[in-house]
Amino acid sequence: MARVKRGVTSHAKHKKTLDAAKGFYGRRKNTIRAAKAAVDRSMQYAYRDRKNKKRTFRALWIQRINAAVREHGLTYSRFIDGLAKAGIEVDRKVLSDLAIHEPAAFAAIALKAKDALPKEAASA
Repeated sequence: MARVKRGVTSHAKHKKTLDAAKGFYGRRKNTIRAAKAAVDRSMQYAYRDRKNKKRTFRALWIQRINAAVREHGLTYSRFIDGLAKAGIEVDRKVLSDLAIHEPAAFAAIALKAKDALPKEAASA
């Protein structure tokens, strides 16, 4: 039976890991043991942060909407409540974009949301 030499496969695996470690600092970029640990950890961080990115952007949109809606005499929570009662289904990303780039359109939406709320709550 022929002997199986595994150098080619190992070299390919090592090369793949070291390519992924490109740009790392110190031994982590050129020593396979350190690079493998660093790359594995970096992949975990990348996976986690792809999820966190969505959370971060949603928080940013909410902050922008809150700032824009306060100019119209509402808070964020009252505004969202007003939108629901008015039957307006626009997501937060679009609302945030409207608040920045189309203030007149956002003002119209804010007015509709304000009108949909009970009067004593809207003035408070």
